[in-house]
Amino acid sequence: MHNPDLQLIVHGDHIASRKVVLNYPGVRLVAVHKVENPNYLFLDLRIFSGTVPGTFPIKFIKAGEKALTYNYSLKKRDHSADRAQGVTDKDLIYLIMPDRFSNGDTTNDSFSNMREKGIHRDSMFSRHGGDIQGIMNHLDYLKDLGVTAIWLTPAIENDEPHASYHGYAVTDHYKIDARFGTNALYKQFVDKCHAMGLKVVMDLVHNHAGTEGYTISDMPMKSWVHQWPKYTKSNFRDAVDMDPHASPMDRKIMQDGWFDHRMADMNENNPYLQKFLTQNHIWWVEYSGVDGFRLDTYPYNDPAYMAQWAQDVKAEFPRLSIFGETLVWSAANQAFFTEGKTVNQGLDTHLPGITDGVWKEAVYDALNAKEGWTEGVNRLYSVMAQDFLYKDATKNTIFLDNHDMSRFLSVVGEDMNKYRSGMAMLMTMRGVPQMYYGDEILMKNYSNPDGLVRSDFPGGWAGDKVNKFTAQGRTAAENDAFNYVRKLANYRKNTTALQTGKLMQFIPERGIYVYFRYNDKKTVMVAYNSRDNEQTTTTARYFERIKDAKKAINVITGETIDLSKLTISGKSTLVLELVN
Repeated sequence: MHNPDLQLIVHGDHIASRKVVLNYPGVRLVAVHKVENPNYLFLDLRIFSGTVPGTFPIKFIKAGEKALTYNYSLKKRDHSADRAQGVTDKDLIYLIMPDRFSNGDTTNDSFSNMREKGIHRDSMFSRHGGDIQGIMNHLDYLKDLGVTAIWLTPAIENDEPHASYHGYAVTDHYKIDARFGTNALYKQFVDKCHAMGLKVVMDLVHNHAGTEGYTISDMPMKSWVHQWPKYTKSNFRDAVDMDPHASPMDRKIMQDGWFDHRMADMNENNPYLQKFLTQNHIWWVEYSGVDGFRLDTYPYNDPAYMAQWAQDVKAEFPRLSIFGETLVWSAANQAFFTEGKTVNQGLDTHLPGITDGVWKEAVYDALNAKEGWTEGVNRLYSVMAQDFLYKDATKNTIFLDNHDMSRFLSVVGEDMNKYRSGMAMLMTMRGVPQMYYGDEILMKNYSNPDGLVRSDFPGGWAGDKVNKFTAQGRTAAENDAFNYVRKLANYRKNTTALQTGKLMQFIPERGIYVYFRYNDKKTVMVAYNSRDNEQTTTTARYFERIKDAKKAINVITGETIDLSKLTISGKSTLVLELVN
């Protein structure tokens, strides 16, 4: 690797009482660290340039007892061009919760040696049986839809006794959960995606881990996690991270408080934990070839460590993309966590992009709220105007919903004009668009509780009454939605102006918001009527981008229209490709 230093964690009964012996050309045992818990040793190795891949024994010797031997393997690096290629604004991400998408292998539904057993599809908090094979079985569906990248919520082992399906309480950082498949199957999944022109985003959790994992149940040292005299929950107030007037204790509770009794809050100031996490994430990229990382609960992590983490990972994989989940309440708060020290952070986070929840809320306002100076559609215009806060806003991931919030269709009151308008904005705005599984077939519900927005994809299980992976299994309304999303997604996939083109927006007038995406090859005009009634507007004020164009093609209908004036139904959006 770029970094020649490697730290191995050795866990075993009183392993610290043994001497370590290692002998392999090109590998030096630099140091052996004993810590509070005698069941651990931390071994510092240096792997010199030119070292030949191979397997070598590490011996643990104690007088009067039989020597213990572990055979450690050094692998050859994989430099294939389609590995760790990055997810960019050229892509469309499709977010899947593996347990709820499709059950492709019923033999891995339950294991007697795991704490939560069986599948119970009638319970929103239990395992339903979805797995990696189920996702692999439906890659053609996603490809046809226009998806170019797949983000799975964590598929890493969560051997917790209850609600282990979501993946955010990891118990073994190096192992795919057996109920989802195996490490080898995950690698096959990534390889198959790459062969089909699809990318893969891996979901990482730095901030916390499941309490049943051996590094938590038998911690190397007390400082492995944040300790409190009594259980202390985070206050979840991200503003204290950036507040120059904040109480230090408020900030400590925000960053060091736990998410849940069963989610231990990791102490990222601990140098051993730092190496453990960073090496694990680098290993997953090298092993599987994933193209990007989504970083869970980013504001709760230690800022200095996360900045160094990003540099360490990018040093190994320069093209790998990274975006952090922020879910904060202003563009300035979001920008605080992004790279470049653009808002006086005092620290360069080296985080290229964030999940743009502020954009999402602004879209909801544009669709649902009454028009005002800074309300309704004007809020969306204002949020976009604040892109100056970011080093590069095109690296932000934009979305309308995900696994932690109410589904988009429900939030817009199941109004199909609003639904289509939101999807049009998602596919044509700056940034990396991400949609949530089932949005294209009108899956709905409010996040009260979260399980209600994590329903099974109909047709993903043998015996399902309907199969909505096929047109025959969908209703007329569902097919209309699916075809609309597919049309936009595939148009975007083949239109560089919507991927890397510039954006120009115009101040909304009479509730009509117009913006353009353009480059030297093509100009796309997007016009949204935020009012309930149909409106007709002239287009002369948009001359800067329309220029000499007299006509436009409606991307959805294929109809060629006169560009001198536009008629737009209430809450509807036109996506127009300008032609001369």
